[in-house]
Amino acid sequence: MPRKSRILIGAGSPADAELIESCLEEVDCTTAVAINGHDLLEKAQSLHPDLVLLESMLRGLDGLEICKRLKAAPATRGVTILMVIELNAVRDIERAVRAGTDDFLSKPVDRSQLVQRVRNLLKNP
Repeated sequence: MPRKSRILIGAGSPADAELIESCLEEVDCTTAVAINGHDLLEKAQSLHPDLVLLESMLRGLDGLEICKRLKAAPATRGVTILMVIELNAVRDIERAVRAGTDDFLSKPVDRSQLVQRVRNLLKNP
């Protein structure tokens, strides 16, 4: 039996984390949550997630800096990153792509879009 995909959620607040986790109930995965940037980087090193679902605004380090650090570190270089961007501004999208994100969604997050993007990125029906 194949193992479940592991998703690490980097959320700006416990309420945001809860909302994202409820959306992911439709995906065959396990989740872990980090509410600040430093915690997320530590958990990424120890949990070896298949996907990091990362809000752009976290405490400590913002999503762009976290994305850069994850993509630069040998242990997490290959992790897939789905970034949730506060504003749907071209500048924010360009910065996220330069930082190394694999895909992005803008807030407010649409549940069906989130589930579909996660499934596509995990190649998980």
